[in-house]
Amino acid sequence: MAHLCGLCLALREEHGQFARVVTNYDGLLISVLTEAQAERSTGWRRTAGPCPLRGMRTALVARGEGARLAASVSLVLASAKVRDHAADGDGLLARRPVALAARRVAASWGRAGARTGSTVGFDTAVLVDAVDRQVGIEALAGPGTPILAVTEPTETATAAAFAHTAVLAGRPGNAAPLAEAGRLFGRLAHLLDAVEDQEADAASGAWNPLTHTGTPLEEARRLADDALHGIRLALREVAWGSEVSPEEHSTDRRLAHALLVHELRRSVDRAFGTESCGHAAQGAFGPPQQGGPYSPQGPYAPPRHPHDPDGPPGGDPFGGEPPRPGNRGFWAGCVVAAGLCCTCKACCADEFEGPWSRQRREGWRHNCDCDCGDCCDACDCCGNCCDGCDCGCDCGC
Repeated sequence: MAHLCGLCLALREEHGQFARVVTNYDGLLISVLTEAQAERSTGWRRTAGPCPLRGMRTALVARGEGARLAASVSLVLASAKVRDHAADGDGLLARRPVALAARRVAASWGRAGARTGSTVGFDTAVLVDAVDRQVGIEALAGPGTPILAVTEPTETATAAAFAHTAVLAGRPGNAAPLAEAGRLFGRLAHLLDAVEDQEADAASGAWNPLTHTGTPLEEARRLADDALHGIRLALREVAWGSEVSPEEHSTDRRLAHALLVHELRRSVDRAFGTESCGHAAQGAFGPPQQGGPYSPQGPYAPPRHPHDPDGPPGGDPFGGEPPRPGNRGFWAGCVVAAGLCCTCKACCADEFEGPWSRQRREGWRHNCDCDCGDCCDACDCCGNCCDGCDCGCDCGC
């Protein structure tokens, strides 16, 4: 949550309130990787003011070059996605005035992303070039075209972004393995997006890489599993930074490992409708979401076990400060209640703070069906799914 809020605030501070709509869970990986490699133990957090998405609570959020690089990448890729939808005439963008306005917004986002990228030494031209090549590749692709030819531009873009985190962290030796991890992450993201959207694309007549290249789901699953294995091997070659001070509530290599190994595996299982361990994918993350891995409701949902000692400070599912004693006033509680309803926290969060009483309450649609009992509150590992797991869990799941 610290990295997600840091990305959101970096977008607001440099590009205005509207730019915050491009905040996404994939983008925060850039911030996570930068911080996990760095040696510095101070200056990576700042206190942010109250926000409706955190139940009007303050929080320690990520700051620095990692968040700014994440903002740059998010803006450029969002710009490309809007232009792509405008060109295809999807939804409201089929109307000429709406498409014209969307193209103007996309152009401004692209310029803003390039400006922010230049301040941290990242040339966003590689992202723009990848997006432009994607359009041409899709136009030429047909039955028999290798699916990896279609995913190549996405792989190139994510490889460049991941590799630049090594430059920002002062660890140039990490650039090669992180580029490999980024390349495979881009392949995986593209494949999962295609798998999740295949039925909807067939119904609407939209272009889908699996359908148009004739790639069966079995082959897509094989490529996804190969990418997962490759990411795991690449991360072993990365030199991570020293442990940060606990009072900073900062993250380290364990968060990067959790996101790029455990959560990606769960994302693959969810997309293909399978399970790989005792932690059921749907029980952990809820029903499959629309929009694929680039959706804000995608693989990287906020921590679902607020009492995990490695979770957010104070055990707050919104990443804020520990609950303060006493009740809120009537009007202040009304404001918080409106924020909880408008952001669906009262409905979809595992826990939330009562708007007036400030007591912990369970989300209305709490649907955990994990069969590991209480051990899943502290267990991040799943047996043999990773090497060197040191979570200390003895549940045997």
